[in-house]
Amino acid sequence: MTEQNDLPLSGLIVIDMCQFLSGPYASLRLQDLGARVIKIERPDGGDLSRRLYLSDTEIGGDSTLFHAINRSKESLALDLKDPADVTALKTLLGKADIVLQNFRPGVIERLGLDYPPVKAINPRIVYGSITGYGSEGPWVQRPGQDLLAQARSGVMWLNGDDSQGPVPFGLAIADMLAGAAIAQGVMAAVIRRFRTGVGSHVETSLLEVLVDFQFEVLTTHLNDGRRKPKRSDFRSAHAYLSAPYGVYPTADGYIAIAMTPLGKLADLLGLGEPLAPYRDAPKSWFTSRDAIKQIIAERLSTAPTAHWLEVLEPADIWCAKVLDWPELMESNGFKALDMLQTVTRGDDVSILTTRSPLRIDGHRAGTTRAAPLIGEHSDKIRREFGL
Repeated sequence: MTEQNDLPLSGLIVIDMCQFLSGPYASLRLQDLGARVIKIERPDGGDLSRRLYLSDTEIGGDSTLFHAINRSKESLALDLKDPADVTALKTLLGKADIVLQNFRPGVIERLGLDYPPVKAINPRIVYGSITGYGSEGPWVQRPGQDLLAQARSGVMWLNGDDSQGPVPFGLAIADMLAGAAIAQGVMAAVIRRFRTGVGSHVETSLLEVLVDFQFEVLTTHLNDGRRKPKRSDFRSAHAYLSAPYGVYPTADGYIAIAMTPLGKLADLLGLGEPLAPYRDAPKSWFTSRDAIKQIIAERLSTAPTAHWLEVLEPADIWCAKVLDWPELMESNGFKALDMLQTVTRGDDVSILTTRSPLRIDGHRAGTTRAAPLIGEHSDKIRREFGL
């Protein structure tokens, strides 16, 4: 396990004033790379995600979500309605390298903690802001929540079958993408600060990252007469890709088949005659993709997944068994990555969670410290920074 002081961001202090997912995901990535993250929480309840339950499981009074996204951070409890605590926070910001905030526009300004006053305290600070829809326009004051951002972004019309209507992603993709984007942005700004001595204000929003997420298909839409994407109405996997691209049921599970010449696949599956009208007409692979996929699906359902993998993989057909989480955890491919770790804290809380997706010099960083209790590190931080 790589020691924290050996990691690229060792020595940087990040002040995380965020709640829920987007900002804490950014600070998690920075923490995984060696930064020290001090999480600012309300004394009465802390980050609201402590009570945002993904299931009926809680550990040590906090949700599994909070544990997952706040591991190894420190917690400083401050009441931002108390002038003395605001003064303490400003003192801390004067000694920090990075600050992150995801308040709704207007709130951070009322607190006097937006970029201009913080820059006046610490001209070298890199200040990261995440909003729902930017700082201008009619949506600024609308709730910046993941599902609502997905709804406004158009991304739901890329998922599911054509007859299903809009289908949201089953993950908080806007929050995760915004967190990743702001982490990239603040690190670029830190590099510039080392070169120039000047800090920066880095901004993004849930809507902006979802638009960027769709750059490939949006560029197609903008340059092909602005036709709306047309999803397949049978086992759709991509609004713009033709058959056989998709996920198909087998006799005992599911198999995914990516881009591959239809003729080659037809021969391997023994479908030469049923697929003969389409094999040499590539345009039909899109215009008739439902019919083609119906034929392929019927054939694949007649044998187990392992049989089809034995047929297709040696022929260099891009395919994979669709794994559920238990199967993933038991797979040698997953075990080889060593992506899990157990973290603990002083109240005997122990939780198995994920590790950083990054490897530095061949090593993946890890930690043994769980997400903090509210204000767990307040006394220590106050003494250290003279708050």
